[in-house]
Parts: sequence; C-alpha cells; structure tokens
Amino acid sequence: MRNKSLLWIAALLLAVPLSAQQTRIYREGGKWVQETTGSLAAARNVRVKVDFGSVKIEGGSQPGLDYVIRYRSNESSEESARRQFESYKVNTALRADTASMTADWQGGRQKFSSEFVLHVPHQIESVKVETDGGNVMATGIQGQLDAQSGGGNVHVDDVGGNVRAETGGGSISIGNVGGDVSVETGGGNIQLASAKGKVAAETGGGNMVLVSGMQGAELETGGGGIKIERCSGRVKVSTGGGSIDLGDIAGPAVIETGGGSIRLASAEGPVRAETGGGAIELNGVPSAYAETGAGGILARFRTGGERTDSVLRTGAGDVTVYLPANLGITVRAAIEAASGHNIHSDFPEILVKSEGGQWGPKVVTAEGSLNGGGPGLKISTTTGDIWLRRASQ
Repeated sequence: MRNKSLLWIAALLLAVPLSAQQTRIYREGGKWVQETTGSLAAARNVRVKVDFGSVKIEGGSQPGLDYVIRYRSNESSEESARRQFESYKVNTALRADTASMTADWQGGRQKFSSEFVLHVPHQIESVKVETDGGNVMATGIQGQLDAQSGGGNVHVDDVGGNVRAETGGGSISIGNVGGDVSVETGGGNIQLASAKGKVAAETGGGNMVLVSGMQGAELETGGGGIKIERCSGRVKVSTGGGSIDLGDIAGPAVIETGGGSIRLASAEGPVRAETGGGAIELNGVPSAYAETGAGGILARFRTGGERTDSVLRTGAGDVTVYLPANLGITVRAAIEAASGHNIHSDFPEILVKSEGGQWGPKVVTAEGSLNGGGPGLKISTTTGDIWLRRASQ
C-alpha cells in the first residue's frame, strides 16, 4: 500500500505545474506589460499550444526549460490591463518525458499582444509549436520541429532533425536543417537556405528560393517565381505564372510554369521544361524536352549524364542548339511556316532542304546524324529560325 501511495503522489506531482513562477507588471512605452518567468525540469519533448501570440524556441546549454511570457496591453489603467491579462490562462506541466505549455483565451475581444519565449536544451528530441495567430521562431535544437501558425511568419534555423512548418498566409524562412523539410503557406514567400534531406515546399502565390538541397526538392507556387541555386537528386518545380531560375541540378528536373521564362544552369539527368509563353534556356543538359507556346528556346547539350531522346518545340520563336563536336546524336528539325526563316547548321552532316513557298507555306527541314548517331533530337517551330551550333570546347 505504501508503494502504491508513493506512485500515486508522484503521478499527481507530474500532472501539475512544476515551475516556480515570478510575475511583474510595469509600464513600457505607453503600454502595460505583464512579464512572467518560470522553469520546468528537463524533458525529451516540448509541446506549446497557444490561442494567439508569437512563440520563440531557443536551444541552449541549460539542462532544463526556462520561459518568459510577456503580455502587452493598450489599456489606460493598470486595473483594466490586469483584467485582460487574467483572461489568458497559461498552464505548464511535465508528464512523462514531455514538457507542455498551453495558453487559453477566456475573455471576449482580444485587445493585447502576447509573446512566449522558451529556452530549451539543445539536445531536445522534438518540439511542436501551435499558435492560431502569431509568428513562430525556432533555433538551435538538435531534434525535429513541427511549427504551425494560423497566419503569422515562421523562421527556423540550426535544426538537426526534420522540419515541418505551416502557416495560413505568412512567410516561411528556413536556415540550416539536418533532415527533411516540409513547408506550406497559404500565400507568403518561402526561403530555404540548406537542407540535408528532401525538400517539399508549397505556397498559394508567393516567391520561392532554395539555396542548397542535398536529396532532391519539390517546389510549387500558385503564381510566384522560383529560384534554386543548387540541388542534388530529382527536382520538380511548378508555378502558375512566374519565372523559374535553376542553378546546378545533380539529377533530373521537371520544370513547369503557366507563362514565365525558364532558365537552367546545368543538370545531370533528363530535363522536362514547359511554359505557356516564356523563353526557355537550358544549359549543360544531357537530354531535354522543352516546349513553349510562344518564346525562344536555347539548349546547350553536353556529353555524359543520363541521355534519352530530346524534343525542343515552340509555337513562335527561334530555337538555338549547341552540340559538342564529339556528341553522338540524330537530328531532325523543321520550320512549319518558314517564309523569311531558315535552318542554319555548323554541321555538314546535317542536310537542310525546303519545300513549297511560291503559292503555299514554305517548310524547311533538316536531318542528319553526328558521330554515328545516337539518341534523337527533334526540333520544331511554327515560325522562327533554327540554329545548330558547334559548342566551343
């Protein structure tokens, strides 16, 4: 019986707040501020859920969890401000290996701001943060992070594990992450510095930037621009109408935009690039499918990499292709309405000929194999010139 009683008392103690809190109220810049400080014992996991307010998580060398909560009220009197503060109930508890903080608004119309700052051990295994209407910031933790905001901005940096971040409409900024990254916003910009794992990002209409991804990336925006400086693995990017600018891709790439331009510095795998009406520039590609409704296409092919058949097609615009002198490839090119346009080739192996033109539309075609032939390259434009250039060594 004595042992059972001790276990019951221990369980009860773990279910109640274990923090020695201190609270003070003071005046600052025309506002009343209530500041509460406290601490919790060490835990492997942290959970924070607040009805409104910004949340900041900072990893450090301390063994336990320290926190500071600040409320700011515009009320003229301290008494009125106190009544507001008392309507936002905060509970902290430690259960098993999880430290938790919840803030429940029990008043009417909310007329003040709040800020929750938690200092946690760097080696924490997981952190989950939820706020219905504030910014979220998390830095310096070794484990994984799950951050959600109803509409605020999210900033994350120096996280060792996987990161998941979601906001109803704010921007998302991710620094260095040691695992996978999955982020989503209803319409803000997304910026990602470095991820050692896979990257998945989506925004309803903002711009997107990825500096470095180590295991592939999938980015989607409803209408903003997309930029990737470098990424290993497969890349898939799409936008409803913005431009796309990709750097060095160590794998295949799928690139789609409703009407913006496309530019790629290099890729080690096959490339598929489509735009409703912009120009396409593909550099250092082993093979490519590129199509635009009305824009020019420039493609620089290289030897090596994963080679398949290639197609370059535009409804109205010039197509310029650079081919290495030692590349084995079979070329077929055509201009459907060639009046005033022609196919220009640096390769005598490629035969250019024309048909019609006096009473009907003139069609210009070219065919030939370089270095014994190889994967096919089909080029077509309705109206525009086609240039087949020998790439400089």
